Amino acid sequence: MTDHLADALVGTSPGTSPGVTAPAGFRASGVVAGLKPSGRPDLALVVNDGPAQVGAGVFTTNRVVGHPVVWSRQVVSDGVVSAVVLNSGSANVCTGPEGFVHVHETAEKVGDALGISSGDVVVASTGVIGQPVPIDALLAGVDTAAAALSTDGGLAAATAIMTTDTVAKTAHVSVETPDGTWTVGGMAKGAGMLAPALATMLVVLTTDAQVDAGGLRTALQGATRTTFDRVDSDGCMSTSDTVVLLASGASGVLPDYVQFADAVRQVCASLARQLVADAEGASHDLAVHVVGASSEAAAVAVGRAVTRSNLVKTAVFGNDPNWGRVLAQIGTVPESVAPFDPDQVDVTVNGVQVCRAGGAWADRASVDLASNREVHIEIDLHAGTADATVWTNDLTHGYVHENSAYTT
Repeated sequence: MTDHLADALVGTSPGTSPGVTAPAGFRASGVVAGLKPSGRPDLALVVNDGPAQVGAGVFTTNRVVGHPVVWSRQVVSDGVVSAVVLNSGSANVCTGPEGFVHVHETAEKVGDALGISSGDVVVASTGVIGQPVPIDALLAGVDTAAAALSTDGGLAAATAIMTTDTVAKTAHVSVETPDGTWTVGGMAKGAGMLAPALATMLVVLTTDAQVDAGGLRTALQGATRTTFDRVDSDGCMSTSDTVVLLASGASGVLPDYVQFADAVRQVCASLARQLVADAEGASHDLAVHVVGASSEAAAVAVGRAVTRSNLVKTAVFGNDPNWGRVLAQIGTVPESVAPFDPDQVDVTVNGVQVCRAGGAWADRASVDLASNREVHIEIDLHAGTADATVWTNDLTHGYVHENSAYTT
């Protein structure tokens, strides 16, 4: 990544970027359709005004999936996407044949409202599983959302897809080239059930660069692999994960592919970090950086083992640098997956090496976990040159409370 591109990232703080409407050629809206008892915004619409309507998507790998995922996988298969409609309040999962009919009706309604094909409309839903969508309210809300579409509507759209999120999540990158400036923007929702493949999220990414469907698909898959797939809040995989990337071509600029892919990754990385920062009840964001691994896959496996440990997560919540729990989790990874010698492993917590060569080193009391929200654990396996970082959060009373009463 060039320094220029790194400096171009804007909107890493929640709500500071226009998100999906930062690139040219896009309008968005977020409205109250009456799907949530709270009366808060619950329906978002993102429209690609072109001149191109190119799209790609990646979805959950859960075998139990929402009807919107089934529909949207088919929509993106031909590389053409004109609009995305997203609702919060009901996931439309495990709702029987009627649930798919509701997805089809929603896409048809968007198509009629915008004068586009329903087969080019991605549908995404988030909320309670097993709860039917209030379809009449949703369809009426589509008309409201279509009337509210604006080139300034990105933040409103990001707000409307929130469920247990406490803040809207947006980001964008603008890159200047001799041929002109192009932009990648995005919005995301997610605050619980964050686990790989992808994480529990709805994400819409947009760009005004001229990129074909194959280029979009490759860039999106590469970006999600190292960002959203490495966010692991609670090990619970969603049924509704959807990440789509739309290209309008409105900038008229054909970007360097490597630079474009890097920009997509930067936006995804910003949104992924915002997801972790807003994890339900969390008081610490925890980065587990595994170095010295035999392969990237080995590093990821070790990182995942640590980030999924409730003992590690509760220790961080209590500001207790209990590195023994880290070592114990590392040891659960099969040697066939991540070869290493336990007597050679080093662990550093917030800059203090508390474990060297598999044994105690610096006094753990010298580790400060209380002063900052971010906690960094580095694990050196001394088994190779590969590395990877997996993000998680601590396990708190707030998380248990939030998820113990989610439907009641």
